[in-house]
Amino acid sequence: MIRQLFFTLLWSLACAAHAAPGAHGPNGEHLDAPTSTGAAAHAQPGIEATTEAFELVGTLTADELSVMIDRYATNEPVLNGTLEVEFNGIQAQGKLHADFGDYSFTDEKLLKALHQPGNHALVFTLVAGNESDLIEGTLNVAADQHADGLGAFWPARWPWVVLLLAVVLAVAAWRVKRRNTHKKN
Repeated sequence: MIRQLFFTLLWSLACAAHAAPGAHGPNGEHLDAPTSTGAAAHAQPGIEATTEAFELVGTLTADELSVMIDRYATNEPVLNGTLEVEFNGIQAQGKLHADFGDYSFTDEKLLKALHQPGNHALVFTLVAGNESDLIEGTLNVAADQHADGLGAFWPARWPWVVLLLAVVLAVAAWRVKRRNTHKKN
C-alpha cells in the first residue's frame, strides 16, 4: 500500500513537472507574467542622461547614489572632475572613487528624498578641468520593487495547489479501496 501511494505521488509530481514547460514561450519567456522589460523591471532604480559632451549612468542603492560619467564621443571615464547633484533644493557633492570610476553621493537627506516612489528630476553639475556641463536626467523609483517575490506567487495559485492535492488524495484513496476489495476476493 505504501509503495502504491508513493508511486501515485511520484506519478502526480512527474505529470506536474511535465506540464510546467507549457507556461513558457519558445524562447523561455513566461507567458503568464505581466509584460515587463525582463531583468530591468526588477533592477535597482537607475538614471541615464547624455549631453553633447558627456554621458551619465547612475544607480540608487540603499546607502548611496552611484554615478559614472564618461565622454560621449570616446567613452573615456571622467575621473578628474567634480560632480554635484541637485534635487528639490537639496544639493550634494559627489565623492570620486577612482578605483571604480564612479562618483558616490551619500548625503542622508538626498538619499531619503530619492528613495520615495516616483520620477525624480535630477540636475548634475560637472566641472572637469576647463569644461563644465549641466546634465539633467530622471530617476524612476517604483512604488513596490519586491512585488514579484514569493509572496505574490501564492495568492494566484493556491486554488490550483488545493485542487491538485485533492486529486492526488482522491486517486490515492481510490487505489487503496481497490486494493482492499481485491484482497477480499
